[in-house]
This record gives sequence, C-alpha cells and structure tokens, in this order.
Amino acid sequence: MAGGWPGATELGDPEAVRAALLAVDYVADLELATACFLALRLERPLLVEGEAGVGKTELAKALAQCLAAPLIRLQCYEGIDVSQALYEWNHPRQLLAIRQSEQGSAGPLDLYAPDYLIRRPLLLALDPPDGRRPVLLIDELDRADDEFEAFLLEILSDWQVTIPELGAVRAARPPLVVCTSNRTRELHDALKRRCLFHWIELPNLETELRIVQRRLPGVAAALAQAATAFVQELRGQDLYKTPGVAETLDWAAALVVLGSDGLDPATVDATLGSLLKYQEDLATVRATGVAELLARSRARR
Repeated sequence: MAGGWPGATELGDPEAVRAALLAVDYVADLELATACFLALRLERPLLVEGEAGVGKTELAKALAQCLAAPLIRLQCYEGIDVSQALYEWNHPRQLLAIRQSEQGSAGPLDLYAPDYLIRRPLLLALDPPDGRRPVLLIDELDRADDEFEAFLLEILSDWQVTIPELGAVRAARPPLVVCTSNRTRELHDALKRRCLFHWIELPNLETELRIVQRRLPGVAAALAQAATAFVQELRGQDLYKTPGVAETLDWAAALVVLGSDGLDPATVDATLGSLLKYQEDLATVRATGVAELLARSRARR
C-alpha cells in the first residue's frame, strides 16, 4: 500500500484512511474515505464534486498531509492552456544560447534540451525533480474549456504526456490525482470514465459541528453549536448561494474575534456578510427575519 508514499504504511483500509484524515482535522464519512482508499489502491484519479465550500480542495490538502507527500495544485480557469498547465520553453534562455553560439562561446546547440524546459504543475506531477510522489490537485476543472479537458485524457489514463520535441514523458509511479468540480458545467463522459467519483453533500448538524470543533478549537462549545444550527436553518431558505462549510468556519471565527459568547439578532445581522455573499440573499434573510431564523435554529439543537 505504501508504494512510494511515506505516510501510507498504515492506510490499509477505509477506516484507517478516515482516521488519518481526522488526525489532520478533515472530517470524512466512510463513503468518502472508501473513495480515497480505492483511488490510492487502484491508482485512479478521484473526481470530487459538490457545492462550493464543502471541502473538496481541502480534501486534497488533507490527503497530502496524510501521505507526507508534496501537494501540486493546478487551478483551472477559462482559457487555460498547455503552456500554463504542462510546460513551455524558456525562450529568453534559448535566445541567449543562440547568441552565445553565434559568438563561438558555446558548444553544440540543442535548443530543445530538457534544461530549457519550464515545468508547469502537470509535468511536475508526472516527473517530479526530487522523485517524491506527489498529490496533484486539479482544482475547479469545470472552469476550463472542453479542449483542455480533452487534453487531460492522456494524462489521466496512461499517466504520460507527449512533448513533441522530447517525446513521451511517463510517470514512474502515478501521482494521486484529485479533480474537483463545482458543476458550473458538466464534465464529459470520457473524463469521468477515467476517474472514481464522489459527491460531497453539505453536512448535517452533527457532522458540521464536529468540523467546526476540529478546525476551530478556540470556539466555545455553546457558540459552535448555536452557529452551526443557525447555518443549518439558513440553508433551508431560498438563497442564490447557499453557505458552505467554509462560510460556517469564517463566521464562527468572526464571532470569536468579536468576543461573542452566544447569538442574538443584532450580532447575527451585523456579521451576515461572513455567510452570505450576495445582496439578494442578505435581503431574503432580513425579509424573513433574523430573529425568526434564530428561534427556529434553537429548536434544532
């Protein structure tokens, strides 16, 4: 199981993966831990989808900690191409080499030697210079276009990429790949076939409370419970953007900074900007009534 991962020796089953994730303050259910275990054992990419803020990116970071492996992150965006994701040639250095060659101050000239190659995240993951097997996070893949998604197919199926001037570069041992998507568009079946899949749901009250307590140990138990219950109630409203776990953590941290030991309508109203990021959602919540939502949330505890 270790297979080049310094921290993988004890990850012999899904429960062990779940415990290892909890040790680095990532709360995962058994289904998610099983998906991570299979991605490791089968050496398959893991595609993780879910609402923004549910912990998809944090999962890759937590796995890198569990495995004592370097994390390489490729942040996707509209228009990303091979030069930003895989490699590009160091043109200034190539020009300098040409000038030196013309002046007779250099030996035989090979402008496409590996020394002139600038390695970007995908190439670094396939062929790490230090030989350490990494965790590769391909974040928000849905933001990239169809052509870039198609480009990834060779990497995610054969663990290699072809550089025209150098030939195929193949990973000695494949990285652990975690692809995330917020489903702003549907990914193609060809990519999904190459991946294991897991959908991360927004957590229930008990799970979210555990997350807050693990990630923010300085929050008093009563405040953590009150804040979590309010967010759970808030998610039942007709909002443009439902707050995720990331927003819950931001809000709880803000309440601690303000010295709050409990929730009251004035404090909640003043700090709603930590939870809601659209004016329309703020208006919706205030129209419903912060005091009303607080009263409902107390019934959840």
